[in-house]
Amino acid sequence: MRVVSLVPSLTEAVAMTLPQVLVGATDWCSHPVGLDVARVGGSKYPDLDRVRALRPDLVLLNVEENRRADADALRAAGVPVRVTYPRTVPGALTELGELLAELGASAEPDWLRAARLAWAEPPRLTPPRRAVVPVWRRPWVVLGGDTFAGDVLRRLGVVNAYDEDADRYPRPSIAELREREPELVVLPDEPYKFTADDGPEAFPGVPCALLSGRHLTWYGPSLAEAPAVLADQLSRPVLVG
Repeated sequence: MRVVSLVPSLTEAVAMTLPQVLVGATDWCSHPVGLDVARVGGSKYPDLDRVRALRPDLVLLNVEENRRADADALRAAGVPVRVTYPRTVPGALTELGELLAELGASAEPDWLRAARLAWAEPPRLTPPRRAVVPVWRRPWVVLGGDTFAGDVLRRLGVVNAYDEDADRYPRPSIAELREREPELVVLPDEPYKFTADDGPEAFPGVPCALLSGRHLTWYGPSLAEAPAVLADQLSRPVLVG
C-alpha cells in the first residue's frame, strides 16, 4: 500500500500508525515532527504530477481542506481517492478507525483509544459560555453550524452564537459580531493566526480565548490531548480594554 495524504491531520494519523505506507504529504503537513516523505505542494494547490509520480494506491483528501477539482482530476487519471468529511467528534473517531483498518492496521492504535476515552467525558465550561468563533479576519469569517470544530467546542461547553446560521462559515461585519453580544470570543491560531496582539483588540471588554488551531480542527492523534489542552486555554481568556 502506498498512500499520499493531502490532509495534515490524516498525514499525522497514518504516519503514527502505519508509517511504512505513507509516501507523500503536503508542505503543510507538519506532524509528526521530522516527517520524512516526498512533498507535493500545498493542500489547496497540490502538484498533481508529483502526486501521480509517487504511484499511490490511495490519496487522502478532505472536503474542506482540498479542492473537488483535484479529487476529480486524480480520479480521471485512475488514482483512487478517499475524501473525508467529519463534522462531529464521534464521526471523526469512527472515520479514523475505518480508514486505518482499510490501510492495514491490525488493531486500533493507542492514540485512537486514548482519544475515545478523552472525549467520553471531556471537561466543560461551567456555566456554558455563548461565543463567537472567528477563523479569519479581513474579511471576518466565523464558525457556523455543522462543523467539526463547532462540535469540538460544543462538547467543551461553548455555545456558538452562529450555530443556527444557514451558512457553515458566515462572513459578518465586526459590527454584526459585536451585536451578538458574546460572553466569549474564541480565537484559534489557524487557519488565521490570531494572537494576543492580533484579534482581541477588536472585541474590547470581551474575554478572548486563544486556542490551538491544531487541537481545535485536526482529527488525528491530537484528539487524544485536545480536550485537556482546549479546556485549559478556554479557562484563561485575555481581556483588552
